[in-house]
Formats: sequence, C-alpha cells, structure tokens
Amino acid sequence: MSRALEERPEPHPRYVVWELTLRCDLHCRHCGSRAGHPRDQELGIDEAMGVVEQLADAGTFEITFIGGEAYLYRGWLQVVRAAAERGIRCTMTTGGRQVGEELCQRAADAGMVGMSVSIDGTERVHDHLRNLKGSHRAAMRALAHIRAAGMTPMANTQINRDNLPILEAHADELVAAGIRGWQVQLTGPMGRAADTPERLLQPYDMLELVPRLAAIAERIAPEVTVEAANNLGYFGPFEHVLRRAHWKGCHAGQYVLGLEANGDVKGCPSLPSGPYVGGNLREQTLAEIWANAPQLRFTRDRDTSELWGFCAGCYYADVCRGGCSWTAHTLLGRRGNMPYCHHRADELARAGRRERLVSAEKAPGTPFDFGRFDLIDEPLPAVADSF
Repeated sequence: MSRALEERPEPHPRYVVWELTLRCDLHCRHCGSRAGHPRDQELGIDEAMGVVEQLADAGTFEITFIGGEAYLYRGWLQVVRAAAERGIRCTMTTGGRQVGEELCQRAADAGMVGMSVSIDGTERVHDHLRNLKGSHRAAMRALAHIRAAGMTPMANTQINRDNLPILEAHADELVAAGIRGWQVQLTGPMGRAADTPERLLQPYDMLELVPRLAAIAERIAPEVTVEAANNLGYFGPFEHVLRRAHWKGCHAGQYVLGLEANGDVKGCPSLPSGPYVGGNLREQTLAEIWANAPQLRFTRDRDTSELWGFCAGCYYADVCRGGCSWTAHTLLGRRGNMPYCHHRADELARAGRRERLVSAEKAPGTPFDFGRFDLIDEPLPAVADSF
C-alpha cells in the first residue's frame, strides 16, 4: 500500500478508469465493450471538465483514460491537462493504431506520464485478435513514440487460447521494445469475447499459465515489472512474483472507480453495465453516487455470506471474498465464486479433480454484455482436454 493511501485509508476513488468515448478505430475480436461507435449522449467537454473537478475533490490519485480510443474524443487533451493541473497522475490505455510522434508529444505536454499499449501477441496472433493486418506494427511503433516523448511505455495483454502458446516469445518482443511495465489478465467472457467461448481459457489452465507467467516475470525483472490483473488469481507459491503482495479482494467501489462515456458510474471499469451502474453524473454528483449507490458499495458492505461453490469453503475466503467480481459474474451469473484461481485449481488437482466451463447462454450483443456458463466438476484426466 502506498504512503498516500495509508494517509487516507477510508474508501475513496483513488484509481479511476475513465472511458472518454466508446468510439474506436479497431474492431477487436475479444473486445469486452464491443467498442466501435460512440455511446448515445457522451459527455461534452464542459461536462468532462466538471467531472475532473469532482474527481480531484474526491481524492483521486490517478486516472487511466480509455475508450474505445480515448484520443478519438474531441478535447481529450484538455481533459488530461485539467486533471494533471489538479495534481492527478494521468495515463492512457490504447490500441495504438494512431499513436504517432505528434500525438505522444502533445499528450506529454498536456501532463500525461505514461501510456499502456494493448498488445496481445506476436504479429500474426495480435493482428488476428485485433482484426486488422498491420495493427501489431502500429502498436510496436507506438511504444517507441511514447518513450521518445518522455512518457513511460507500458503494455497490457489479454491471455486466451490464441496467445497462450507464444507467451514467452511475446514477452521477449515487448522487453526488446523497451516497455517498463506489463499487465497481464485473462480475456473475460464479455462483449465480443463472449461470442467465441472457445477462445477463453479453462480454470485448469491456471496450473500451466501462472507458473509460466511467474517464470517470465523473474526472467525479465528488474527491467520490466509484470503485474497480474484482478481476474488472474490467486495465492499460492507464485503470488509474490505476480503481485508482490497477496490478493486482498476486489477493490471495486473501495479504491477503484469506472466512468463510462455517457456519465454512468461503476465501481470498476470492467464490471458489466446492467447490474453495476450506480448512477449518472448528469443526474447526481459523484460524491452522492459513491456514498449511496449499492452497486458501488457492495465490496464495502458485504461479508462472506455471498460466497458460494468452492469459494464458500476456501481457506482464504475472509480475505479473498470470491476473487474478481467482474469475471465471476460474467461467467456464472453472480459474483462470489471465481473459477480462474491457481490455488483452487491446485487444490482440486490434488484431489484428482478439475473444473470445466461450458457455454450455456449466449450474450445478447450489447456493450459490456455477457452470457452464462455452466461449471462442470469432473475427474482430472490423464491428459487435459482442450476447450
């Protein structure tokens, strides 16, 4: 925990992920938000400036601007500059298609300190997932432009069945490109990714994936810091390598906030909109939504009574509280039972068992939508089957 957070331990939106627009210049096969066209009634620049003031007053330390593509929002540099002038650390996550020398310099001049480029594999794999030939070359060029502008170059990768076989080669390529940080997470069963469930990993794949990621992290340190995102879990012998501190539960609505482009507020940017939007900034202040909306308060107010399945009886239940709320809910229809857990897969394997996800309901085809999976508990075969 940082010194700043220790000085203000009460729940507050310390880290904010702000979707400036859902407009995007890519059409990725695994996009959880189905980005492409703008949302209806996205916030105007004057409204966005007001949001910056509310975030600063709430004690926000960092904003990561996303989309769609954040740079496709008219006035995005004004928003960055306003936030930076209020002392908020500004970063951006981008697909990198138009992140050139001029854009990076203007972003740095506005006060942005780093950009994370979404790169999901070596060229063939990345271009397939991003649904555009040449997108990998553009993303790698973007890293060079970010570094040249004096910002910190970072990368983020969604791990799925397409890129699982080439993770080591992918990591080596990113290191050679000069990244300083690499966030790894699982492709979640939401949006377009929900349309191709065969792309998702299985819970038992954690037994292969987590040790491999830990080995990569140890090999490329200290030049590059590897950080496991919240839906890649948990505990076990590799936790200190991939998190540097053990998992302490979902921080949605405690220290994390997600803002959608139309002013909707969620406790975490990844949470599906339907069940988790707690209010809209055109109708209520951020302070009111943060304090009162049950959709944001659930991690502050809950106890272990909502846990079910394996998580209900887990040794780490009091601390973990069921892992990533987003992934659990979009897989199984409610939070409190998170299959993508290394500790869980290991415990089941020791008992000669494994869990397998089977698609049961399709997603309806709207932004941040999801279907439903059945979770099958079965004997561990001698040779693990694929999806």
